[in-house]
Amino acid sequence: MQTDDMPAIPLWINGHAYLTLAPAFLDVRNPASGEILRRTPLCDTSAARQAVAAAQAAVAAWAAQSAAARVALLAALGQALATYAAHFVRLIVEESGKDEALAATEVADAVALLCSPPVGDASGVVAIVGSDASPLLSSLRLAVPALTAGAALVIRPAPQAPSAILALAELSARCGFPGGVLNVLHGDDAAVDGLRSADVRPVFA
Repeated sequence: MQTDDMPAIPLWINGHAYLTLAPAFLDVRNPASGEILRRTPLCDTSAARQAVAAAQAAVAAWAAQSAAARVALLAALGQALATYAAHFVRLIVEESGKDEALAATEVADAVALLCSPPVGDASGVVAIVGSDASPLLSSLRLAVPALTAGAALVIRPAPQAPSAILALAELSARCGFPGGVLNVLHGDDAAVDGLRSADVRPVFA
């Protein structure tokens, strides 16, 4: 099947969707049907550095907010996620191959985590490498405590299942998150190496 006309997933950098001419793209397929759904850009070091720079520019102001203010924004994001739960369930089902009940449980657990966020001890810029086994929840289990503590994030979702994290980043902007606090970088090992080259140690979900 030709994939040139398939939509590419944008990055999310500094509070905005960002389309990039990546060196290569990965076809995102429905594991059950084999259907090609969209394409993930396999970004290089320059895109990773741009995402890290956005997080670095945002982290001081984010950390200066009160913990209560950060918790309130996370709770608002959780409520927004609950409103769009069916959309997120569909994204998880079609990209990960989970059945609908398991995907719904993953979204419900993500809502609960955001609405009652634990406090972590992270600081500065935290880079999270997500898993396709739990495209939304695996990253959020690391992201939420870090955000509560005042860290800014770069999340690299699994390239096979990138859409749920990107959709959450879009919701974060609607909920009033400052630009640069939550960034989404797409790619494979080269993108992870790019994060390391920007002096950020990736944490694997």
